[in-house]
Parts: sequence; C-alpha cells; structure tokens
Amino acid sequence: MRRIIDILGSLRAALWLTGILVTMLAAGAFVMPVSERFRSIHDLPLFRWIPEQPFGVTWWLWGALAVLCLLTVNTLFCSVDSIRKKSGSARWLPLISPQIIHLGFLLMLIAHLASGVGAFKSLVVAGEDTAFQLPDGTAVRVVAIDLAIDDSGYLRDWVLRIEYFSEGKRLHSDSVRPNSPSFHRSTGIYVKDLQAYPRKLALLEIAREPGAPWALGGSIAFMAGMIALLVLRMRREASAEDRRRQS
Repeated sequence: MRRIIDILGSLRAALWLTGILVTMLAAGAFVMPVSERFRSIHDLPLFRWIPEQPFGVTWWLWGALAVLCLLTVNTLFCSVDSIRKKSGSARWLPLISPQIIHLGFLLMLIAHLASGVGAFKSLVVAGEDTAFQLPDGTAVRVVAIDLAIDDSGYLRDWVLRIEYFSEGKRLHSDSVRPNSPSFHRSTGIYVKDLQAYPRKLALLEIAREPGAPWALGGSIAFMAGMIALLVLRMRREASAEDRRRQS
C-alpha cells in the first residue's frame, strides 16, 4: 500500500499521466471531426451526453476522465507530501505558492465536473409578451423589446425588459442589456440576436453554468500562485546579484 501511495504521489507519475492525457486528447482531435455524434456534445452536460454515445467514439474521453482522476489524486498526494517535508521551514512563500497553484488546478477540475453534471443550455425565440420557462420551473415573460435605431437604420442600443413569475405570482422584473444578462438562481438569460422588422424578436440563450464560480476561484488561485513564484524567483535573483557584488 505504501508503495502505491509513493507512486501516485511522485513527480514521475505526474509526468507520465500528463503524457497519457495529451495522447488521449490528441486521439480525440482525430476522432471528433469524422464522427457526427460529436455535433451534439455542447447541447447536453457532458455526463448526460457521454453515456448515450457508443464507446467506440468516446473511449478517448473516458480515458481522459480516468487520467484526470488519477492526476487529481497525484496533486493531492504531492501537496500533502510537500507540506509535510517543508513544514519546519520558516519561509512560508516557497511552501505555500506551489500549493496555491495546485489548489487552482483542483478548483478548475471541480468547475468542469460541476458543469458536466448540472449545466444547461437552450435557445428561445421570443417576441414581446412571450413567455417561457426556466429549468427550475420559473416562468419568464418578455414585457418589451426596446430598440434604438439611428437614421441610417443601424441598431444603436437595445434593452429587453422581462418579468419573473412563480406559481402565477410575479417575483420581480429585470432587464437584459448589451454585456449585461439577467440571472435568476444561477440561470442566465442572454440575448444572442435581435430582429426589428417586420416584428420585434429576440433570440435568447438560457444557460446555467454551475462550475463558473469554481472556475473563477481556480483562476484566481492559479494566478496568485504563479505571481508568488515569480516574486520568489525575483528575490532569489536579487540576493544572488547582491552576493556577487559583495564578493
């Protein structure tokens, strides 16, 4: 058992697993273009889509998922072992910065896992006074589509005014503007396209990405760890330069 833990927590295992992962993804780059089944991969969460597909075209995805699981275990073991070996050090920056990078990597994996399980995406064509439902059963009514068109006929500005209802009761109103979607219980409403004539219509995307907060946290942690390592390296180079000058 100890031997297995040592292998899983070694840098060599991390390099081997990374190489296998790259090989799997490279294989997928050849499999995906020639299979029509991958045209629907973005229509459903990954873990709802992949069981419905034949193993002959998704084997590389299953393999990549398995390798990512092993990489997660390897990252955890490496972090724990590194902290254990350096716990007596008085310098906290060399100790904590690689672990922050590892934390960012793990948070990004959690983000993809959450989106793969619970993501949702659909398109709705809506006009004024059109109603549609969100995944949680909340009803949305498009109150108005206000378009500002200049003298040349170009769309200068727009706003989509909506209301949320639950069990026939009005919850609240909101608006969708350029680069400003409307959110309700982690589900976002985005305007993809607009039509002014002969009738005002909006192409809406209803999307839920439960992994977005995890991805943001992972990105921040990863960048913080990289900056900490950069600061550490700059300090070491400055110290080495001072020693050379003194000698």
